[in-house]
This record gives sequence, C-alpha cells and structure tokens, in this order.
Amino acid sequence: MPETLPENSVGLVQTHIHHCVTPLILECGKTLAEYDIAYETYGSFNAQKNNAVLICHALSGDQHAAGYNSMDDKKPGWWESAIGPGKPIDTNHFFVVCINNLGGCKGSTGPNTVNPETGKYWGPDFPIVTVKDWVKSQQRFMQALDIPHWQAVIGGSLGGMQVLQWSIDYPELLNYAIVIAAAPKLSAQNIAFNEVARQSIMADPDFYNGHYLAQNTSPRRGLMLARMLGHITYLSDAAMRHKFGRELREGKLNFGFDVDFQVESYLRYQGRSFVDRFDANTYLLMTKTLDYFDPASNYQDNLSLALAPAKAKFLVISFSSDWRFAPERSREIVKALLQAKKQVSYIEIEANQGHDAFLIPIPHYLNVFDAYMKNIRHAAFTSDDEVEKCN
Repeated sequence: MPETLPENSVGLVQTHIHHCVTPLILECGKTLAEYDIAYETYGSFNAQKNNAVLICHALSGDQHAAGYNSMDDKKPGWWESAIGPGKPIDTNHFFVVCINNLGGCKGSTGPNTVNPETGKYWGPDFPIVTVKDWVKSQQRFMQALDIPHWQAVIGGSLGGMQVLQWSIDYPELLNYAIVIAAAPKLSAQNIAFNEVARQSIMADPDFYNGHYLAQNTSPRRGLMLARMLGHITYLSDAAMRHKFGRELREGKLNFGFDVDFQVESYLRYQGRSFVDRFDANTYLLMTKTLDYFDPASNYQDNLSLALAPAKAKFLVISFSSDWRFAPERSREIVKALLQAKKQVSYIEIEANQGHDAFLIPIPHYLNVFDAYMKNIRHAAFTSDDEVEKCN
C-alpha cells in the first residue's frame, strides 16, 4: 500500500462498466443478447480526439493496467512500468483505454457473472469466445465511447494476438500496431501445456462440471496447479536459476514431500495467490481462446495473405529467453508483414526473464518502446493540442 502515489503514476483510477444491448454473434454460432464490458481509461482526449490508444491484455490480465483502484492497493496495475506520465505510453499525450475481455472475471460478462436469461451463473455454459470475437466487441465499445480511430493498438502475448486481429479486421481504425512477445498461432507444445492446465482444473473434485459457484466453492487445487504450470512456462531457465538456483528453504533437506527448495515455495505461493483473484472457468476459456487463434487458417494458411488488409505500421518486439512465444515466432510475423509489403520494425531484446519479460521494466526494452511511441506522437501531433478531460 503506497503512503503517497508516485508522481509518474496515473494515480487513483476507477473501473467503469459499459452495458451493450446490441446482440453479438460469436464465431461459435451462439449469440450474446447483451453483455457488459469493464474498462479503465488513463489520460485525456486531445481536441481532435486522435490520440486514443487501446491496450489489449494477456491471459490472466484485466482492465486494471495502470494506477491504483484505492489507497489500499498493494500493487498498481499490471503494466504500470509502461503506462503513465513520462512513460512509453505517456498519459500526458495519449488517451489510454484498457478493456477486460468478454469471458473475463473482472467485471465483463463471463462465466462468473449471471446469465440474465436464467438468473444463474453462466459457469461452463458461457460460450467459447475467440480473439476475433473480442476484437469485434472492442470495436463496438470504441464506437460507444465515440473514438473515431486508435492511434495505436498495443498488446503482449495474447494481447499481441488481438493486435494482429485488429489490423486484419479493422484496418482503417488503427494507425500503429505494436505486437509484443506474441505468435501467429500456438505451437503443439503450447496447446499441450494449456490442455494439462485445463485437465488439472476439471479433475478437481470441487469443479462440479463447472458449476462450482452454485455449490459455493471453487476448484482451488486444480486452478493452483494450472497456474503453477503456467508460471513455469512464463519464466526462463536462466531466470529461475538466477532467482532460486537450488537454494533450500530451511537450509537442509527434509527427506519428505513438503517444500524443500525455494522454487517450490515460490510456485506454491504464486498458485495460492492466483486462485484468490481468478475464476477457473475463465482460465479454461482463455486457454481455449489462445488455442483457437490462427488468422492464417482463413487465408489458405498463408499469414501474409491474412495480413494483406492491414494498413497500420507495425512494431514487433520479442525477448531472447522467451521459450513460450520464442523470437522465431515473432520473426514469422515480421516475415509475413514484409511479404505483404507492410511497414514493420522489429527488435529482439536480450533478456533472461522469459515470457514475463514484456511486463518487466527492462531498461533497453522500455527505451525502445518509448522511442517508438515518441515517433508516433511526433508523426501524429503537429502541435500541442488543447487537452480536454474525457468523462
């Protein structure tokens, strides 16, 4: 809990709910007759309303990307290192929007909300949503906020996949696309990790076929295991070796099956803290959304054809030690963009933090990010626009 808020933070922020009554037809064939979108905004519109930036979150992310929801918060938003006054996504210049995707568990309509048609929790009956569905709902939300276009759409990991989908589906509505630590589709290995995570949740005796909320319980053990598995894949071997090595928690072996090593203690802590803030059905849903993402599948499995409609300028960033979405996967995106004759900049950041590096304030990474965002500002804003507060 901060005694005073940092000067380079967006400060205290509030989550808002937008209720949409226009039916949304999903790729799976089902329809959401109405739904809520939870969102936060940082910064202000300029007079021309041409400074809006959309942040797309990753699997376990949400709308709270920066600042503090209250003075009691122990931590700020998940991308505090990148969003705020003087930071790469500078809220002195940009009006920043972050949305909790449909199916999320932080205020948007999803498995842990009530289905208005039944009066019961959606639970496992909430339909499978895809990245394409998310982008469609984000575009409708954009219209509701009267945002004419995005100066940039930015995201890491699953968020970067949303950026790619935005550039394909609504090419006229974004000027810049920043894709960080992402991939054009999941590898078989990544799909396998997701399946093990799902099975650990569904095998929990408290899962109740997904109807655990009606039983006033939660599959905590299964979700904890899923998060522990996921966390291993988000870190690199070098990062784990540097942080933990083979350090013993009590300085000696206990010759049992409880915690001996510090890395075991760390993973258990990460798993236990996660189950207190995330919904198991949402985790199942998000991993399926990841598995299904493959925009090239609609274009003869040719990614350059899929990206042909794009009009945005691209920045693609990867991290050397990211083995979940390795640099080779980012280079696939870059190659396809070049084949499609798109403007693209690419950098591979030397970093030993693994996939989580995109969330970490690594100086070289933030310097590159900041320089690119400043170029966007200089290209887009020829004068100091009068700032208007967005209500």
